[in-house]
Amino acid sequence: MNKLKILFLCTGNSCRSQMAEGFTRALKGGVIEAYSAGTEPKTLDQRAVKVMAEAGIDISSHTSKRVSDLGDIPFDHVITVCGHAAETCPFFPGKTRVTHAGFEDPPLLAREARTEEEALAHYRRVRDEIRAYVESLPGSLDRGGFIINT
Repeated sequence: MNKLKILFLCTGNSCRSQMAEGFTRALKGGVIEAYSAGTEPKTLDQRAVKVMAEAGIDISSHTSKRVSDLGDIPFDHVITVCGHAAETCPFFPGKTRVTHAGFEDPPLLAREARTEEEALAHYRRVRDEIRAYVESLPGSLDRGGFIINT
């Protein structure tokens, strides 16, 4: 059986897309081959690493990368997880479908936090929303997408 090749695309590839890749590999690895990349990659967000570890998923070895770093992988689906990535998504030739599943930006939400625990609460909420989305895959892709927040 051929696995679906899915790319989770975000701006920085530092948080949301990394969480989505981690959950997809762990929960849907039998049917989906997951990747993540960014339109403007930054370093991996350590709070994202921490909250994913709390959920039993280790993304500490992940690195931020550009789409071009992935070579010529024939993706079946590209899922943009932030509004900026949806607006600036590169063209994917062939059969690739692009779907937007927007999630709020934990680092942006955490800027107003008064404590580290309050900041982590934002990351945990978005992490749990991403997990719920990943659990809906691949079926939700056939229904034309799934939008949380943009």
